[in-house]
Amino acid sequence: MNDWQRKSPLDWETYVNKLVKVVAVEKHEYEGWVLTVDPVSATIVLATFPENEKVSISFVMGHAVQEVKILQEGDSDMEQRLARIFAPEESQAYSPEELEKRKNALKTWLETNHIPVGEQGELGRTLSVAGVLTIDPPYGPEQCSSSNEIILSRVQGLLQGFLDKQ
Repeated sequence: MNDWQRKSPLDWETYVNKLVKVVAVEKHEYEGWVLTVDPVSATIVLATFPENEKVSISFVMGHAVQEVKILQEGDSDMEQRLARIFAPEESQAYSPEELEKRKNALKTWLETNHIPVGEQGELGRTLSVAGVLTIDPPYGPEQCSSSNEIILSRVQGLLQGFLDKQ
């Protein structure tokens, strides 16, 4: 067990929201903003923000950490930016007419592709796919629900493809 792994969660917490340089085994070096440290494995989760690209997340396994040096303290703007990485995007507000239009377009597309679909619920707002999966408003992959993980994954993929073409 190395020095990093011997630290307590309270010690690791002092690194959160700070820019650090991590030296790992075989002289590998990683630089990024600390999102969190796993309290079981001591793994460091780093975020970097390459120019004109989405955020990049790196994991440095706790057993490989040899040294962690704080390069810069995070200000409140950086703390908010880091907190938003895993927060869900703000859901768009759709009017009842837009929701009905989205539901009908999706239902038509599913029927065109020979996927059995119906409406359920008091207002018929929920789509039922083959009786084993439901899609609630606003009819995106995140609103799919099924106890069958294979069907859930496949329909979410189809739905994402459909939405990307819209």
